[in-house]
Amino acid sequence: MTVYFDPQNECQSREALRILQSRRLQDAVERAYRHVPLYRRKFDQAGVKPGDIRSIEDIAKLPFTVKDDFREQYPFGMFAVPMDRIIRLHASSGTTGKPTVVGYTREDIDLWSVCCARMLACGGGTAQDVLQVAYGYGLFTGGLGLHYGGEKLGAAVIPMSGGNTKKQLMLMQDFGTTLLACTPSYALQVAEVAAEEGIDIRSLKLKAGFFGAEPWTEEMRRQIEARLHIKALDIYGLSEVIGPGVAGECLEQSGLHVFEDHFYPEVINPATGQPVPPGQPGELVFTCLTKEAIPLIRYRTRDISRLQEAACPCGRVFRRIERLSGRTDDMLIIRGVNVFPSQIESVLMKLEGVEPNYLIVVDRTGVLADIEVKVEVSPHLFSDEVKQLEALRRRIGEEMRSVLSLNAKITLVEPKSLERAAGKVQRVQFVDRKS
Repeated sequence: MTVYFDPQNECQSREALRILQSRRLQDAVERAYRHVPLYRRKFDQAGVKPGDIRSIEDIAKLPFTVKDDFREQYPFGMFAVPMDRIIRLHASSGTTGKPTVVGYTREDIDLWSVCCARMLACGGGTAQDVLQVAYGYGLFTGGLGLHYGGEKLGAAVIPMSGGNTKKQLMLMQDFGTTLLACTPSYALQVAEVAAEEGIDIRSLKLKAGFFGAEPWTEEMRRQIEARLHIKALDIYGLSEVIGPGVAGECLEQSGLHVFEDHFYPEVINPATGQPVPPGQPGELVFTCLTKEAIPLIRYRTRDISRLQEAACPCGRVFRRIERLSGRTDDMLIIRGVNVFPSQIESVLMKLEGVEPNYLIVVDRTGVLADIEVKVEVSPHLFSDEVKQLEALRRRIGEEMRSVLSLNAKITLVEPKSLERAAGKVQRVQFVDRKS
């Protein structure tokens, strides 16, 4: 049975949705132009005025927003409301520069809660569930977003945050956790520690997990579902847009429904900025139609996906985005071959004897980059004869060449020897040695 949190909006007609989007876009553009100097400059330079936007189809007339705009307006220059209306501040880690600061009004927090509740309901969550949030809390939006969504849904929320895996498992046993929210890599760590502690996963009440904040593949999904015996669901969000709650998979697991009554999606050619034909891959762009603090206009996410226009059997009217295939800024170029880390993961996860933990080492010392893939081997295989390990190493190399046209050095490492992380796992390491 399909579970809805907000059926009146989730199941309206496409035409009613288009009319709603058009009205909300007009309001958002007017607020951005009037209250955010950056947008006033951008609109004037593009030769567009708020009155030129008469329907959602006019969105292509508007200029893009990029992450550097947030950094240049640091800390509060993107806000469209005075500080006495801001009740919450979040920020990115700022590892590549000044952090991206986002603010929320009281109404924005309520919107965030509703969207995250929808996301949980898409995966079958109800008020009868116990939700364990193992995303990090703090300036990162992941933990609090799922927390608010669970409370809005009426579920009992366990604000565990990340790490301390043995205690996570103890609470799952003692509190009867039915829903888990964390990164996909941490879900596998939970399964790994459960096996070490002799905990039978089937004895837990877990039924579904909501996984995001890092790229993952269908092969990784199958690993999680097999090890945790749950339905593994993909979720999507960005701090600049609202945090988690922008899109989520339903139980059909055939794409993530974008809550497009609040976040209007586009897919563009990242090189030209022009819309791609329907169903073609490109860079995701989002416009916030209802946020008060930051009326974000055509934000370039750098995430690569495509829009699915076909109706979903679940009955929701919202279009779906496919699982992200990568980011425009994480593509690796290895001796002329363009490859995303997710493609390497997809190859590895199909091979028997390989654990779902790996590290891609890119050596950029020479004129052309070289790549090494360190792969954890399953415990039963690591203790086998050297010739069997060598056969696996050769097979991985052959699959990389066959599927990705990639020549990589393959290094097999002991089980549990690669670093684990409670938050976002770092799959790529760059080496720039001096000659």
